[in-house]
Amino acid sequence: MSDLLTERIAVAAHRDPHAVAVRAASDRVHYGEFWRRVTRTAAGLRGMRRVAVLPTSDIESLVIVTAAMRAGVAVVLLHRHLLATQLARVLDLARPGAVVAAPRQHARLRRLGHAHTVTAADLESDGTPESAHPDSELLVGITSGTTGEPKLFVRDQKSWAATLDRSDQVFDIAAGDRVSVPGVLDHTHFLYGALHALTRGASVDLRPVTDALGDGATHLYSVPTIAWDVVRGGGGPFPLVREVLSSAARWPRAGREALRQTLPNATLTHFYGASELSFVSFDRGVDDRSAGQLFDGVDAEIRDGSVYVRSDMLFDGYLTDSGRTGGPVDGWMTVGDRGEVDGRALTLFGRASEMLIRAGLNVEPAEVESALTALPGIGEAACIGIPDPRMGEVPVAAIVVDGDPPPIAEIWRHLRATVPTPSMPVRVLPVASLPRTPRGKLDKRALREIFSTATESDGPR
Repeated sequence: MSDLLTERIAVAAHRDPHAVAVRAASDRVHYGEFWRRVTRTAAGLRGMRRVAVLPTSDIESLVIVTAAMRAGVAVVLLHRHLLATQLARVLDLARPGAVVAAPRQHARLRRLGHAHTVTAADLESDGTPESAHPDSELLVGITSGTTGEPKLFVRDQKSWAATLDRSDQVFDIAAGDRVSVPGVLDHTHFLYGALHALTRGASVDLRPVTDALGDGATHLYSVPTIAWDVVRGGGGPFPLVREVLSSAARWPRAGREALRQTLPNATLTHFYGASELSFVSFDRGVDDRSAGQLFDGVDAEIRDGSVYVRSDMLFDGYLTDSGRTGGPVDGWMTVGDRGEVDGRALTLFGRASEMLIRAGLNVEPAEVESALTALPGIGEAACIGIPDPRMGEVPVAAIVVDGDPPPIAEIWRHLRATVPTPSMPVRVLPVASLPRTPRGKLDKRALREIFSTATESDGPR
């Protein structure tokens, strides 16, 4: 069994305690001090099973997350897009021993109905922390359900240890490197990137991407939105960057070629996976492959057109009122993506579900449609994704009005109050009727054509 995550960070801290562990906007911390704060905070978590954390791009967020993982206390990873009802549901299911956030996030949590938030510093103790075990819960993350109900997926310590092993094999990160992690740490892609870099003895840079690149970053954790910002920022070239590690929707070929001009010596590595599956496959370069080579230890097969995956990195199941459910069956799991397998090569065709991916964040169209049709005067609604050069894809909505339709300003007020920020459509277009296929299903291709040719539509107000 490979060393657990925090055991690897402890080795890095003892090997070079004076190396910079984390850079943030206004401060930095060396490995020795970082590990001291982790140990003291872990001691303050003694007796807890789970702790909820709303992280931001700061050192304290990494301290509390690492401390919980050090103590075998599962991190319930909250995110800034949760609605009040969703937060209440998550806390009711997970029952954390504390809710932790930076002081500037406490007002946000109060607005969402949670009044008792503490900081990582509040938890520090002189006691002895408990120790994690391979089967201990490590992360309780949140992913969208088809009706907007939050789904809580559970990962254990040993599955993350296996994921770290694959990162060590595929990604070229070592002690002394500077890893730019410019996304907010409530996104598991960026949180994982920061933690993996710490296990390697590298320096994590949480500052905006242009600051990190200008200060000698060697690696960049990215999603298409950040890659777009790098290209449009007008800086560079940045020859010290050796690797870009990207997840979520693939950036169009032209965008990847433009990124190559800005980061001329960087390998562009895109990996496919899911919260439930962890790593599945990866590819490198600027070509148009939709997935690539399976990670070592990952098997994939096609059943009725859907990709099923087996590996030692899969999640344990979803946390529900009845306990954990919906985990792998006989070691296999699918999230509904369609594709084909040829030896160790995986090609993806798209999602069997209706979920959209906006800048790495899940958008459930059914949630938007339900919110729209709840308004008197809107008889039908359809939400689809359209390509966007910066976000990968963005949601748009078509509505069929009847009777006395609501003013467009009222529609936007209602959407802002009822759907998470990533799900907010960028356009709402009234149409006479929704296009249908001969079998009565929504004709998405035809609807995209309508949006591409429409000259007038209303955007958020």
